[in-house]
Amino acid sequence: MAHLPVLLAEVLDGLALDPGDDAIDGTLGDGGHAAAILKQTAPDGRLLGIDLDPDARRAAAERLKPFEKRTVIAAGNYADMAQLAAAHGFRDVAGIVLDVGIRSEQLEESGRGFSFKRDEPLRMTFSPDADTTAAELVNGMSEVELTRLLREYGEERHALAVAKAIVRRRRKQRILTTTQLVEIIGSAVPAGYRRAKLHFATRTFQALRIAVNGELENLDRGLAAALTLLAPGGRLAVISFHSLEDRIVKHAFQRWTQEGRATILTKKPLTATPNETKTNPRSRSAKLRVAEKIS
Repeated sequence: MAHLPVLLAEVLDGLALDPGDDAIDGTLGDGGHAAAILKQTAPDGRLLGIDLDPDARRAAAERLKPFEKRTVIAAGNYADMAQLAAAHGFRDVAGIVLDVGIRSEQLEESGRGFSFKRDEPLRMTFSPDADTTAAELVNGMSEVELTRLLREYGEERHALAVAKAIVRRRRKQRILTTTQLVEIIGSAVPAGYRRAKLHFATRTFQALRIAVNGELENLDRGLAAALTLLAPGGRLAVISFHSLEDRIVKHAFQRWTQEGRATILTKKPLTATPNETKTNPRSRSAKLRVAEKIS
């Protein structure tokens, strides 16, 4: 089943692309947003799609076959969008979309340790060739470093207790699987926390994933690259899924406005309609912000 693109109508409305416009999807996934953009920019608008994950690129290539003459799919990180765009002849583009949430397929089917519901190697890497894994962080960081990571990236209220439990367990054996880590987290947090609606391991897994993949640093770099690539009047649409990401986008847009480089088109972030959240639960936490480049 194809991955459902989040806030699709809102993204298309925000970008306001015309036939013949060139665009960039910096987080291609399996091509849901890209396919809609290519339809809107027909007959000759081009699209550059970027993704680190080879599985995502394969899925996108299949989905975008009807548009393959107007599509370039590049392996890479959207933080390096400027270099990738230059390499493929994209500049002064009319629209850029960034959906910085993780693909649900990566969580559920990748086998790379994103999911706390499966027993998998503790990697959490978007790229199979990544240098750092979650296991290396869990087994190598000090208690202080782990506590800070869980608090800052996971907003985990029991960060200290979880960090202490991790350090205590790894003295006996290395922590190498998701099942091991989930069991350790469960042993460290209160019973009420374990019974809460949000799974008790969610915030720890989020923090490790963000750290392993440098997600917040990449977002900073990707936003800066996007602004340089847009033509005057071009628009950037960014979908984020947690407060850390949304804060970075919000502050970047505000800074650009103060510098006279862009105009914010969304006074408040746009969120999914009740109908969309019903058909696509992933959209519940999505926030969309749109800005237009001035110069």
